[in-house]
Amino acid sequence: MKRIHNTCVWPYGTCLTLFSRTKPTSLLIEKMKKWILLCPGLLQRLYDLGYQPNCRSFTPLEVRVIIDALGEP
Repeated sequence: MKRIHNTCVWPYGTCLTLFSRTKPTSLLIEKMKKWILLCPGLLQRLYDLGYQPNCRSFTPLEVRVIIDALGEP
């Protein structure tokens, strides 16, 4: 986790290694994006929080919303 402008962010790689430690990060990123798209309302909720699709990190609040929607890894 690192800080940018006093905001903690969670890099995709950090989040994704919680799901699988054996697959390449690029595959895990695509899988995470697919899960987000398949979960009704999740993408819109993330956009409401300021999510940027090109950003390769999540804020703690975005992580909480993703976990609430998809469950704990």
